[in-house]
Amino acid sequence: MGALRDRFWELDLGDLSRAEWEALCDGCGRCCLHKLEDADTGEIAETNVACKLLDTGTAQCRDYRHRKAFVPDCLRLTPKLVREVPWLPSSCTYRLRAEGKPIPDWHHLHTGSRDAMVAAGVSVAGRVVSEAQAGPLEHHIVDWDDDQDGFASDAP
Repeated sequence: MGALRDRFWELDLGDLSRAEWEALCDGCGRCCLHKLEDADTGEIAETNVACKLLDTGTAQCRDYRHRKAFVPDCLRLTPKLVREVPWLPSSCTYRLRAEGKPIPDWHHLHTGSRDAMVAAGVSVAGRVVSEAQAGPLEHHIVDWDDDQDGFASDAP
């Protein structure tokens, strides 16, 4: 994947190599959940319904490298896009760094493991359902609490 510089996560997002950009992702899986947008207000409603490629037990993409072939509307986050999309959670490491904030203490770059993120309740692992089984998205609207490190929702 390429060499990672010491403390690269403190650099401006635009200065990161591709490998560093990918390593910065906390892997929470929230960007892989379906969202509903109100056509009149533009308000975004989040759901607990995951993309068909997301492993709902681990919150990892089953085929990250080839995901666009299976999910053509999957967005590839870029520094520009991170600053523009309104639906990234406040806990998202890309969003935090775009705002000049430090990465969270639970981040795998601090801890060396994704276990702390799961323990902090930030990961969607084990808390979502695949779109293949979900049915109508309107039945799966959740309120993830972004004022905390984790989610307040008791969604499956």
